[in-house]
Amino acid sequence: MENNFKTGFITLIGRPNVGKSTLMNQMIGQKIAITSSKPQTTRNRIMTVYTDETCQMIFLDTPGIHETKNKLGEYMTKVAKSTLDEVDVILWLVEPSTFIGAGEKSIIEELKSCKKPVILVINKIDTVSEDNLEKFENTYRQEMDFAKVVHVAALKRKNIEGVMDAIKEFLPVGPPFYDEDTITDQAERNIVSEIIREKALRLLQDEVPHGIAVTIETMRMREKPAPAEPKKKKRHQHPPKKSKLLQEKAAIEAGEADDEMMEDGPVIFDIPGGEPVDEGYDPDGIMDIDATIICERDSHKGIVIGKGGSMLKKIGSTARKDIEALVGCKVNLQLWVKVRKDWRDDKTQMKSFGYDIRNFDK
Repeated sequence: MENNFKTGFITLIGRPNVGKSTLMNQMIGQKIAITSSKPQTTRNRIMTVYTDETCQMIFLDTPGIHETKNKLGEYMTKVAKSTLDEVDVILWLVEPSTFIGAGEKSIIEELKSCKKPVILVINKIDTVSEDNLEKFENTYRQEMDFAKVVHVAALKRKNIEGVMDAIKEFLPVGPPFYDEDTITDQAERNIVSEIIREKALRLLQDEVPHGIAVTIETMRMREKPAPAEPKKKKRHQHPPKKSKLLQEKAAIEAGEADDEMMEDGPVIFDIPGGEPVDEGYDPDGIMDIDATIICERDSHKGIVIGKGGSMLKKIGSTARKDIEALVGCKVNLQLWVKVRKDWRDDKTQMKSFGYDIRNFDK
């Protein structure tokens, strides 16, 4: 390890749907945080780690800061703001615009009270003309001083390296906090539940996703049956006649087979009426997952399930592909739908769905 190795914590903050999770996924080179075009996709603080020969960057992706309308919204905003005093560098993501609304004004007031370097990241620059980028940048520079301003198109991986170079410039020198194989603090089952929620966000109508949570009921590898004993080879033994095979089959089915008859292990009868043997069957590498999608209204339950279960099938099939990439094996995914009315305003239910609200009780 180099003597000038740098390590530190970086938080990503901003209004909902500005691309925080997309940028973090791109910087670490792996999808951990879910993304969608709908706001409030990220609900918990997610930690990811990038390590190379010169530095370790520990990212904290936070929910979008927004006007709260329920207990879940209050929780998400507090999670986002609580990271500002815990990190070494702050990334503030904004969209290219000359208009600074009330939400951005609120974030600016929070940032002005921080004594940490703030890097302004103007995201989605691929959606505007490059001639206007300086104008957008000057709009924000008039509000406060930034340690650095970087232009990026996270979805297109444009200038990701520029963001990481800017971060590294402000990290303190020190040893890594985590080993080089660490990618995230998220448990595998938490990532699986978020993958399912992501697919629901992308496929369902606008009025449903905000009231959706996902819980993993069971998640386990399918057990492999004990291997059968290999058949013993007998020298100078002619194949038995078909009549003898039929006798042996009848004896086995009646439970009257003697030791000599069974000493070669199970007998496979390749005769009419016998059950076919699937030689390609291998239960190794199959994970069984049972998950429940929680919604707030009975009417929402019908939308999530869809006509004849069509929507639930779409959610499951698209989620399964990403889950298989995560766990590295085939997945048997079973989805269920339950109604928990107004769970977003019930702290007890929020806690049961994985939201750690202990530090935010009033």
